Amino acid sequence: MRKDYSPSIINPRSVAVSAGVLCFFAIGIIGSFGGLSPCTCSQRAVVGATVAYFTTGTAVRAINSILTQAMIASQIKKREKPGDSESPKHARNH
Repeated sequence: MRKDYSPSIINPRSVAVSAGVLCFFAIGIIGSFGGLSPCTCSQRAVVGATVAYFTTGTAVRAINSILTQAMIASQIKKREKPGDSESPKHARNH
């Protein structure tokens, strides 16, 4: 495991690999039904799977970032109650 790995809500690598494998077989099967040669089908499937892998990985990282920021904002709002600034305890600290 990498040392610079940061924990995330959704595992980007797992989702990206699944999407890549799914696209590989989908493109390969569609190409074979279309009458293309096996070489052409495999080349297109590899390119499609690679694009799907990187696109899905990027999208999942973006989703993780958005979800993490939303969770942090939610926790901050929970800790900062609306009437907190006028409480006697808060006034003593300032």
